[in-house]
Amino acid sequence: MKHIIIIISSILFSTLFYNQQIGLNISIFSVLTVIILAVSNTHKFKNKTTLLYIFIYLLTAALVFIQYTNLSILANIIAFLTLIGSVTESKSSIYVQWYNGIYTSIVGYFHRKFIKQNIKDEDETQKKAIDVLHITKLIGIPLIFIIGFIVLYKNGNPIFNDIISKINFDFINLQWLLFTVLGYYLFSNIFNPVQVDSATNIDLQTGNTLRKSETFSIEALKKEKQLGTILLLLLNILIVFYLATDIISLSTINSTHASVLSSQVHSGIYTLIASIIIAIIIILYFFRGDLNFFKDNRILKNLSYTWIFLNAVLVILIATKNYNYIASFGLTYKRIGVNIYLFLTLIGLITTLLKVSKVKNFWFLMRINTRIAFGFLILFSIIDWDYSITKYNINHAPSLDLNYLINLSDNNAVLLNEYRESTNLNTEQNNRIFTKHLDYIKTVNNRNWQEFTYSNLKLKKLLKKL
Repeated sequence: MKHIIIIISSILFSTLFYNQQIGLNISIFSVLTVIILAVSNTHKFKNKTTLLYIFIYLLTAALVFIQYTNLSILANIIAFLTLIGSVTESKSSIYVQWYNGIYTSIVGYFHRKFIKQNIKDEDETQKKAIDVLHITKLIGIPLIFIIGFIVLYKNGNPIFNDIISKINFDFINLQWLLFTVLGYYLFSNIFNPVQVDSATNIDLQTGNTLRKSETFSIEALKKEKQLGTILLLLLNILIVFYLATDIISLSTINSTHASVLSSQVHSGIYTLIASIIIAIIIILYFFRGDLNFFKDNRILKNLSYTWIFLNAVLVILIATKNYNYIASFGLTYKRIGVNIYLFLTLIGLITTLLKVSKVKNFWFLMRINTRIAFGFLILFSIIDWDYSITKYNINHAPSLDLNYLINLSDNNAVLLNEYRESTNLNTEQNNRIFTKHLDYIKTVNNRNWQEFTYSNLKLKKLLKKL
């Protein structure tokens, strides 16, 4: 039964993806994956975590069909690996689930065959080896002789030669067969997901809370506390001075000059984000171990809390500059990326604060931050960014960079064409938008059913109206 399901699935896999672009096929494949996992792992599908990942996985597949963005495709791949890893062990950390998902997808079949398979005795092993050799002889030897005699008979009989020459094997598509074998291998791997025992067991056995070491040296901790106190005190003074000057500069920015805003935002933003990451690393260093349990660490903790707060203020100031830039010149991927970097950095500061105040270890940060990052990947993939950027800039940007919008993906082609029809543009921009919209219509109309997306349905309705 298992092999029949996998064979049928592998044929469907080739039908869906061989020589096809991404579209409806991702949704069908996602449903097929869930069905196969449910058939072979029914008991694990009662787990709430696994059910949540199934919902997320199917949601990302639907997003690929609805808006067809690279981010939604990436989110679907990550959700696939997360689901596979969750089926192996739902209680493991999400980054371990990714690891197990990748491991299962690539080498799951060989893991079950050669690593997990227990051979009862050597005699059985030898018997199996003999059987394989015998089967090879039964197939290989007759095949060699048949081919050899066909070649001989072709030279000895012209009628036989004509018959053999007319046999055409062009209907056999070797690439399609190889693709089907790839599908069979993939579904064989995920039919019974496996895990890397060493990594999974270590993860399950490792808690989130720090523990006091047996070699608790008071003198060493005093020296480390002194170093940390002096360093954090000086850094707090420095960042207060920087924030004061930054607030003054922010109040004097002339938002009408793009070059000024660009310099304010881009020239220092990555350096500032790097400095915040270094700030987090410094705090993690001093609170990596026994200093957390040192009774006289209150001043050092307060300095750490202050520095985290001041860095959060710094994040807000950078976000304000970026907001001014967007308000004056519209959205771009780079400006959106800056806000995402800032938001994730702020999350990092908050989780670092929790780590220090709750005496957590590094694994706590890894677990919570990777979980948050996965959540935001799914959240951000819901948005069609090319369409949203175009709509915002057309409606709100005082200075519209139309060439930038034209260079985005075809997701904004209809919106740009509507703007072209309602606005007087120069000839070059008018022609570029018209050509982009025409190419978009041709691309959508030429899709096979496996490649269909929601844009096919929208375009069909639009053409009916015309």
